[in-house]
Amino acid sequence: MARKKKTLTTGFGMPVDNDLNSVTAGVKGPVLMQDVHLVDKLAHFDRERIPERVVHAKGAGAYGYFEVTHDVTKYTRAKFLSQVGKQTEVFLRFSTVGGEKGSADSERDPRGFALKFYTEEGNYDMVGNNTPVFFIRDPLKFPDFIHTQKRNPATNLKDPDMFWDFLSLTPESIHQVTILFSDRGTPRSYRHMNGYSSHTFMWYNAKGEYCWVQLHFKTEQGIQNFDRQEAEHMRGSDPDCTTRDLFEAIEHGDYPSWRLEVQIMTPEQAQDYRFDPFDITKVWFHADFPPMDVGRLVLNRNPENYFAEVEQAAFSPGNFVPGIGPSPDKMLQGRLFSYHDTHRHRLGPNYHLLPVNAPKACEMQNYQRDGSMRLDNNGGGDPNYWPNSFGGPNPDPKAAPPPIDVSGMAARHAYELGDIDFEQAGALYSRVMSDEDRAHLIDNIVSHLSGAQKRLQLRQTALFFKANADYGERVAKGLGLKLDEVKRLAKMSQEERVRATAG
Repeated sequence: MARKKKTLTTGFGMPVDNDLNSVTAGVKGPVLMQDVHLVDKLAHFDRERIPERVVHAKGAGAYGYFEVTHDVTKYTRAKFLSQVGKQTEVFLRFSTVGGEKGSADSERDPRGFALKFYTEEGNYDMVGNNTPVFFIRDPLKFPDFIHTQKRNPATNLKDPDMFWDFLSLTPESIHQVTILFSDRGTPRSYRHMNGYSSHTFMWYNAKGEYCWVQLHFKTEQGIQNFDRQEAEHMRGSDPDCTTRDLFEAIEHGDYPSWRLEVQIMTPEQAQDYRFDPFDITKVWFHADFPPMDVGRLVLNRNPENYFAEVEQAAFSPGNFVPGIGPSPDKMLQGRLFSYHDTHRHRLGPNYHLLPVNAPKACEMQNYQRDGSMRLDNNGGGDPNYWPNSFGGPNPDPKAAPPPIDVSGMAARHAYELGDIDFEQAGALYSRVMSDEDRAHLIDNIVSHLSGAQKRLQLRQTALFFKANADYGERVAKGLGLKLDEVKRLAKMSQEERVRATAG
């Protein structure tokens, strides 16, 4: 059946008579300004690239659904989790974190796992990573951390000195560094990695009772990673390997899936737990809080247009629905502001009206008006203020999360660094990793850290030694460092260690 012939138009619907030749004064020109189609076409082309994301610049995405498989109404009143068998449409964007939009998919980097649920109570976003922890626990450090993952301001090159200087001065990063430099830092595909909320969140039920929760999306394809040599090969042979893999798998009907598990902690347990449950550099041990099954996530539809649906997709950990709320996690508190703010800068104040970001299963009703790129009727003639007596939408007090007790002195409170900050990295190395995992970890670290100054090598290796003696000894041997010097530094306080390795 022949397709109906379509007429080319301008962005405002005016038919275009010719799209190959500009309007000129005679055959040889010059071009005339009256060619509004040419001016419009060039002006739009000049603006085709919106500002790149500061982090998570390169990504891939797909649509699918989430299905509830286990009853969790005891813990949360969220409607999309209210019934076994209930399905909710989702959009998931995967990404690398530190690289630019043109960087290779196989770079050693955490991977973003940003999931948007289009629920009947509004959009709920879980903005996580493929790791259960992060490098830092205070948002004040975040811009500095990201700067060290980017390029040197003088050379415009990736800089091992910047990278390791910051991390060796930030011992809380040791857990995430150990994960990043294992083969988990180079996933074979987005389909073959897990996704984590990383942060702790609040779930609350219909009675107003609340608990703390962490989310784990476990891949049903199994974990698969590149080793360092494979990852480096893929950087040259197919820098878009994981983007290609996701699209082609869905295109061929091989739909990737994940099983959602949650860990639940009561407020009473949180007060007495051996680790700060809101410290994103720590995990909750499974032996203490066994994961429980909740549901299943399936991706089954590719976007029709990458720019409209993946590049313009915007996620925020501040997008909650009744039954889910924030925790006192300091990093989360900073992200609640920062994500919305960066989207307003990158996409404009009305980015929430773009189809990929707009609610699908409910209607948006509020008093926000105007701003660039307002895509709907801007509220028509309805009231644009509250309170009003002209039938405008009303706040619903029942939507509020339960109150939690907050107290303490208003100050810049520093965490006290202690052995507890090294304990989980050491346990990961000694109890979770296999001999092969440990060998790859040491090789990956030595390969990267060898590009940094010796004083930074010593400072960082001392942190590895504090996590586990064998860990530090093997890194020291790989770098050709004197073990006695590493041990001496490891026994020092962080302040003493910094002074001893000052430039």
